[in-house]
Amino acid sequence: MDPARIARLVDLLPIPAVAVSRCNDALIFEATNRAFRQAGLGSTPEHSPIIRLLGGRIAQFLDCDEANVEFPWQIGEAIDARHFRVMIARRPDASAGDRCLVTLVDQTGEQRTHTSLRREMLSDSLTGLPNRGGFGDELERRITDETRTGYAVMIVNLDRFSRVNACMGSLAGDELLISVARRIKGALRGGDMLARIGGDEFGILVQVDDGACDAMQVARRIEAALSTPFRLSDFEIRVDCSIGIAIGHDELAEPEDLIRHAQFAVKRSKRTGLAEVYQDSVFDIVRTQFGIETELRRAVENGAMRLNFQPICDLASGRIVSFESLARWTLDDGTEVEPSDFIPVAEESGLIVPLGRWAMSEAARTLAEWDRVAGGDCGANIAVNLSAIQLQRDHIAALVQDAVSAAGIGADRLTLELTESAIVSDPDRIAATMHALKGLGTTLAMDDFGTGYSNLAYLQKLPIDVLKIDRSFVTGMLADRDKVAIVRAILSLAQALGMRTTAEGIETSELAQTLAALGCSYGQGYLYSRPIEKDAAYALLVERSA
Repeated sequence: MDPARIARLVDLLPIPAVAVSRCNDALIFEATNRAFRQAGLGSTPEHSPIIRLLGGRIAQFLDCDEANVEFPWQIGEAIDARHFRVMIARRPDASAGDRCLVTLVDQTGEQRTHTSLRREMLSDSLTGLPNRGGFGDELERRITDETRTGYAVMIVNLDRFSRVNACMGSLAGDELLISVARRIKGALRGGDMLARIGGDEFGILVQVDDGACDAMQVARRIEAALSTPFRLSDFEIRVDCSIGIAIGHDELAEPEDLIRHAQFAVKRSKRTGLAEVYQDSVFDIVRTQFGIETELRRAVENGAMRLNFQPICDLASGRIVSFESLARWTLDDGTEVEPSDFIPVAEESGLIVPLGRWAMSEAARTLAEWDRVAGGDCGANIAVNLSAIQLQRDHIAALVQDAVSAAGIGADRLTLELTESAIVSDPDRIAATMHALKGLGTTLAMDDFGTGYSNLAYLQKLPIDVLKIDRSFVTGMLADRDKVAIVRAILSLAQALGMRTTAEGIETSELAQTLAALGCSYGQGYLYSRPIEKDAAYALLVERSA
């Protein structure tokens, strides 16, 4: 084709274009258009980045039979980079030869817009730090980097941030977050990366050479940095934090797993008040608890739970006056699940509410059954434990009324046991509930007395009938003067307030006699019986009453 005609055709194109031919293995420009020259791509091969940077690609195309090839191309680095979409093509009826047309579409603006939008998407607008997405991307890059050094993920959760937001407003909360971010960043090293991954949560990608030791040093620096109170308006506010750490390792391929492990460690940190490193063994325990929760929910729904009963005896006469009902659970394979394993799971998951309702109804039904067998009042009451969670979430008075009405017994046949922690969790609400229960005629007992944080003023006002002395004071009491002094003080307090007392954990006759001499009303423990099934409990009641 005539060179002049080629030049005219190329010049008609609205985008940068150049006609390239090969002569004696050298690439030369047959024609360039105005857009090509204005784009700064040169007018001669010697001064053009097209030949310098793409010469090999052009030569490779000239040697093949393809009609065209298209690919992205970047000139320069970082901020000054220019981005093009390059197409190398030949006439449709032409085969491999020594001539082609190179066109370029400038995509620099689009690319910069895309980069800017992505930066905004991966950044926290308040602090300017990477957000959860940006943190995950960097963590993924670190995981897949074959030349990486040791690394760990640290999660810093601000313990009282919600109170600041609620009391001082969101603007003060934002100001606090910015200040916290600055302090944490000042405590980090050059290679560490800080991100805000939640409302009151920061993530840190930490370089570690000595595993958990390095990470713990960083955690201590962060705690020290946050120890100085923050100035907000007219207030100085100290911000405590909970720190969880997860150490990276080769078996961990997903960034979210490492973040989740660190957040799991944060939950443990909130309980201990210390920076915690994620341990697989602890995670396995929690997974086991989730399994227990699933099976327990089915057991409660399917009526697979049962009650055992432990006698409470009058220390003066030895007569059984009551039984404490205790939930028991046996799996389908015959495995007995300890109450210490399933009760905490029930409380954490909320299953303690339906479990407590069932226990109340079952205790009432058992008393009614014993009365029918005895031909009247069997001579004993049953005590039912109430958890703090059930007291907060359930209508206990109505529950008791429904249970005793359905069983056909009086509410005075039930003793309801509450712990000190249940009472102090919401004193006014619990006090109202207790007065309602007292109005039904139930007996109210404070369980594990002496191990909690009771306010004696509340103790005086609440309608409590019985104080149960915790077994930790009773066991080994005869050989420990301090325990004797504590028990004597509890007995004196109960007597002054007009309350009866029950000592838990009695295992010897000598201990029972000593407690009786000190003025204790009732006793409970293995001396009298372990917790037993309801038929065995009734037989024991009949035997002791004979």
